Amino acid sequence: MSRSSILMLGLVAGTTLLAGCSFAPAAQQPEAIDAMPERFAQAETLATYAPLAWWSRFDDPVLERLVDSTLVSNLDLAEAVARVEAAAAQARVSRAALFPSLNGTVSGSYQNQSLENLAAQFGGAGPPGAPPGEGPPDDGGEDEPDRIEIEQYSAAVGLSYELDFWGRVRNSTKAAYADAAAAASDLRTAQLGVISTLVSTYFEVVDLRERIRLTLSTVDLLAERVELTEDRYERGLVTSFELYRILQDYRTTQAGLPQLEADLTDAEGRLAVLVGRYAGQIDDLLPDALDPQLPLTAVPVDQPSEILFQRPDVRSALLRYEAARYRIGAARASLLPSLSLSGQLGTQGISPGDVLDVGNWFSSLTGNLTAPLFQGGRLRANLSASEAAYAQQGAAYARTVLTAYQEAESALERHEEERQRFEFLQSQLDEATAQADLQTRRYRQGVGDYTAFLDAQRNELLVRTSLSAAGRSVALARLGVHRALGGDWTDQPPFN
Repeated sequence: MSRSSILMLGLVAGTTLLAGCSFAPAAQQPEAIDAMPERFAQAETLATYAPLAWWSRFDDPVLERLVDSTLVSNLDLAEAVARVEAAAAQARVSRAALFPSLNGTVSGSYQNQSLENLAAQFGGAGPPGAPPGEGPPDDGGEDEPDRIEIEQYSAAVGLSYELDFWGRVRNSTKAAYADAAAAASDLRTAQLGVISTLVSTYFEVVDLRERIRLTLSTVDLLAERVELTEDRYERGLVTSFELYRILQDYRTTQAGLPQLEADLTDAEGRLAVLVGRYAGQIDDLLPDALDPQLPLTAVPVDQPSEILFQRPDVRSALLRYEAARYRIGAARASLLPSLSLSGQLGTQGISPGDVLDVGNWFSSLTGNLTAPLFQGGRLRANLSASEAAYAQQGAAYARTVLTAYQEAESALERHEEERQRFEFLQSQLDEATAQADLQTRRYRQGVGDYTAFLDAQRNELLVRTSLSAAGRSVALARLGVHRALGGDWTDQPPFN
């Protein structure tokens, strides 16, 4: 067996023995996460996380079409997708260092120089006693060539490989893949944020359209009320103060319409941007009739450790925490010697045809052991920076979990309060509708006052306006729960 083969076998054996070496610190949870409560304070029933299309809970085909279009055409999401692809490519770049590098080389050289210079370069001399550099005496024969041409051709495959004894490359690769996974979680965070904004804007459009419709009806009723009050004033049945109050109410309601219409135009424009279109170009996605269903059931939640850690921002923080841990291992390995191999295998000759002759083969193998002796403190500083980055990411991870828990608690509480408020206003609307029906029957039977009839109709419209705003608040509260918990859930049996 040749010496090169023995050297190669020894290096491979050493690599196999040390392949498991890693100087990354052991994984650990920040103290704040270990102290997390087992359940939310508002929990009443168990639930488990489910990666479902949570916006389908609103049971609205229009909203689902808008979400589908947004996931395809939103420019913020397109930017986030590109970041994920870049991070994944960077991880593959880091992984490539685990494998040998092979390069093919084809070369050719040509030299033309004088024999005198060539002899001088190699210390050539003439006959004994002749000055250095002089050639043999002229014997009167044919002219000797005074120049020489040299051609050299070769074709070879080169190999270079750094043996990852201490796990520097492996740790760097793991850190890069953790960053790529964190970028994918960032994409899910961006999707959650964009869809949440879309749902919020959609319910804003629904509310504004309903309020404009109700305001127009109110203006019509107030116009009749003003006409009736003016007639009663002229007959001396009401005071000027009452007439002034009705007129002011009428003008104030009229003045609110332009603001509502401007707000609706703005909301529909923002909705178009989210879908990746220009304002005014979403009529095919946003018909005139909008009727989303409000999910008014209580929200079941399970242990935060099984729900909150599905939030994409929490997962992203955890992955970056892990990436920082692996980079400590890579920084520690950089303090130790590194061993690299390089070699070539090919053919060479003095003419292009000689390169094709396998008998003209050549080979070389070189091993280099490099130990950092003095770097001006750069490697130690790099290790200190990696450790500080690990502590920083640990604090960021713990803060993200604490924030997620607080957002979930607040979202659950707000949803319950808004749900109760909506139910109260729904009862109030039932009462207002019953009163309006009563005044309508009394007026048609000739026993009721027309003023009371108009006032009852207007009161019903006011309650419907309040209920529309309350419905939007319930929808946003439910949206806040989905966003705080990172998606949807499936119900489980009640607590024992």
